[in-house]
Amino acid sequence: MHLTIGNKCYSSWSLRPWLLMRALDIRFDETVVPLDTPEFAEHKAKVRNDLGATGAVPMLRDGDVVIWETMAIIEYLADRFPDKDVWPSERAARAHARSIANEMHAGFGAIRSACPMNLGKTFATRDRGASVAADVARISDLWRAARNRFGAGHGPFLYGTFTAADAMYAPVVTRLDTYSFDVDTETRNYMDAVLAHGTFVDWKQAALLETWIVPGDEVDEPAIENLRPQL
Repeated sequence: MHLTIGNKCYSSWSLRPWLLMRALDIRFDETVVPLDTPEFAEHKAKVRNDLGATGAVPMLRDGDVVIWETMAIIEYLADRFPDKDVWPSERAARAHARSIANEMHAGFGAIRSACPMNLGKTFATRDRGASVAADVARISDLWRAARNRFGAGHGPFLYGTFTAADAMYAPVVTRLDTYSFDVDTETRNYMDAVLAHGTFVDWKQAALLETWIVPGDEVDEPAIENLRPQL
């Protein structure tokens, strides 16, 4: 299997299947195609012409099968590896996990727009608007509901063990951390579990070694910490 992804510092959609596959020990090779570069434009053109895909990342190849769009990749992995518990094994938990994962895929545009994923910097707490605050409140409610109903006593993640739902929300965890949101203790505990997961640590370490800058993912405010001091 081969996963094509964007910059690890910025590409939130790429993080999701990469993190899930690594966490569940699904072996794959990877290719990083830097976003907003001639190389990325060439990649998109080739993929569209040869495969009919959008050319967006992430994109997974498994032999002659090509899958794009993150939720499609996740569902393919669930079909391909039924023994890996991509989703929670219990029916009600699995339905809940799929629901919140799809809500993430389709929603939360305010925080995604105002606070792009950027693992290379930390920003100070500030008022980012009512729409962003509403997104954060809804996300915290979803996490709390999953933890209280399904995860408590079974592990630190939304449904106890790490699943696709955790992978889908991992980039939001990074945003809440990067932009220093003031969150409740339960939300912070869950965030800390994701940020300490070995596969996420590996991703972030690689991200901090990257030298690419994507201007569209750099917010116009001073950072209180630059984690890529070489730039």
